[in-house]
Amino acid sequence: MADDLASLATQTQAVYERNAARFDAERAKVLFEQAWLDRFLNGLPVGAAILDLGCGTGDPIAHYMEARGFRVTGVDASQAMIALAREKRPDRDWRVADMRALDLGQRFDGIVGWDSFFHLTRDEQRVVLPLLARHLSTGGRLMLTVGPEDGEVDGHVGDDRVYHSSLSPAAYRVLLAGHGLTVIDFVAEDPDCDFHTILLARKDAPAVC
Repeated sequence: MADDLASLATQTQAVYERNAARFDAERAKVLFEQAWLDRFLNGLPVGAAILDLGCGTGDPIAHYMEARGFRVTGVDASQAMIALAREKRPDRDWRVADMRALDLGQRFDGIVGWDSFFHLTRDEQRVVLPLLARHLSTGGRLMLTVGPEDGEVDGHVGDDRVYHSSLSPAAYRVLLAGHGLTVIDFVAEDPDCDFHTILLARKDAPAVC
């Protein structure tokens, strides 16, 4: 099983490339995430710069944050996803980039990785968290969906299996603290948010690089 998941972890981008149109069509647009998005955004000034990391087609999360008056940069590793995002909102800032080598040359007041960060392996997550800290302004917020405990599982996008992993809540707290972020909330399998596990953190100090 471990070898199977290790192989699956290398296929995430290809899965989304194949399934971009179907994913967009089937992705719930009812915004069950709104309460968490509001909590994330309410700590930031209107007009603040937000990075939607793993934005997909931008619908509905990036569109919602824009409607609330925030400047959103959408980043996704899937070219097919970004192509659809550009079709929907051609005047917005959409970029193809891999979060595992994130280097956008700017800082953001908030970073949200909703249903994206957890596709990384645990080792990749340990590498990416410092990169996120470097892209976050002091006082900024980070919100990620992760797992409720340390482990690896699989899910589905369309008819394809897709990889998921998570560190433990304690490991996230320690790693983030080492880069100037404090976890201000962690809710495992929130029944009011389609049983997503959400981590919300704030950057209180410059990242330790």
